[in-house]
Amino acid sequence: MLKLKTLALALFLSAAFAAQAAAQCSMSKPAMQKSLYERLGGADAISAVVDHFAGLVLKDEKINKKFAKTNAPRLLFHLKEQVCAATGGPCKYTGQDMKTSHMHMGVTEGEFNALVGHLVATLDHFKVPEAEKNELLGILGPLKDQIVEVKGDATGTPLPDNFKPAPPLDDKKLKMGPFPKGKEKMKEKGKEKM
Repeated sequence: MLKLKTLALALFLSAAFAAQAAAQCSMSKPAMQKSLYERLGGADAISAVVDHFAGLVLKDEKINKKFAKTNAPRLLFHLKEQVCAATGGPCKYTGQDMKTSHMHMGVTEGEFNALVGHLVATLDHFKVPEAEKNELLGILGPLKDQIVEVKGDATGTPLPDNFKPAPPLDDKKLKMGPFPKGKEKMKEKGKEKM
C-alpha cells in the first residue's frame, strides 16, 4: 500500500512539474508577442497601406482592366477588413470568399504576380520590416489558387463579359468603416505606425 501511495505521489508531482514547465514555456514563446495587426500599426496604418496599394493597382494597365466593373469603395472596405482580420485585428471579414469574388474575372498568373509586386512595393514604401512583410505575404500568398483562373504570364487582359461584380455596399456600412470602433481605441496605446 505504501508503494502505491508513493507511486501516486510521484505521478502527481511529475504531472504538476510538467504542467508548470509547459506553462512557463508557452509564456516565453510568441504568445506574448503582439499580433501582426498591432506590429503593423493597427487600423490607421492598414488603411493607409491599402489605399496606397489600391491606387497603384488601379493605375496599372497590366491589372486595372480586371477592376473595370468593381465598386472601388466596396473593394477598399473589404481589403481593409480582410487584412485586419487576417493579421489578428478586431475585424471580421464580411466579404465574399476569394473564389466567389474572383469567379469569371479571368485573372492570369501574370496579373496576380503584378498585383503582389504592387503589394511588396507598398510595404517597402511604408518601410514595413522584413519579418512583418514576410508574415503578411505568407498569409495572403495561399489565396493565389482561389484567385487565378488562367495559367500564364499574360497581363492587361480584358475583364470577361460574363463577370458579375458584387453590388455596392450601403452607405451606412461604408460610413461605419471596416474597423470596429470600440476595440480599436484600446489597442491604439503604444502602437507604431507602418
